[in-house]
Amino acid sequence: MGVRATELRKGMVLQEGQKLLLITEYSHHTPGNLRAIIHIKTRDLRSGATSQQRLGSSDVLEVAHLERKNCEYLYREASGEYVFMDQESFEQFNMPAELVEDKMGFVKENTVVMATFHEGRAIGLDLPAAVVLKVTEAEHAVKGNTATNVKKEVVLETGLKVKVPIHIQMGELIKVRCEDGEFLGRA
Repeated sequence: MGVRATELRKGMVLQEGQKLLLITEYSHHTPGNLRAIIHIKTRDLRSGATSQQRLGSSDVLEVAHLERKNCEYLYREASGEYVFMDQESFEQFNMPAELVEDKMGFVKENTVVMATFHEGRAIGLDLPAAVVLKVTEAEHAVKGNTATNVKKEVVLETGLKVKVPIHIQMGELIKVRCEDGEFLGRA
């Protein structure tokens, strides 16, 4: 499906031959009484490579048809691939670690997440804005360290390491933002 450059938005996925390019930044600039210039930054969903493009307002680009499905994360194989199950058809599929490794620290086993498919092949995951995870390793707070905004590193049940206030103890449930791994509060 062809879309004019002025109709592009951040988050859309373009298709250039076999490449799938996610638009990470979009800016529309009209200098004086000249033609409009559109700058986009893209990230290749398969290789992770980033690029920039400068487009005119009349340029037409191909937008990829993507399908999103609720899928349950089952386990990680010895090969490093992650195994998911489609919630509607109950079919299992694997996703390579290089595609989703950075997001899996926020996903517990048997958790339902949104998977993105292109032509029947899984290409990525969409996580919620925040998740609740249990602290499995934490140092004890030392009396007198609470006068300033001191933070310590804790390990969560998925293996993710997060900086939290010093009063958080092992066994507590905390809320973590998926975008950057920042502590949001107790759950």
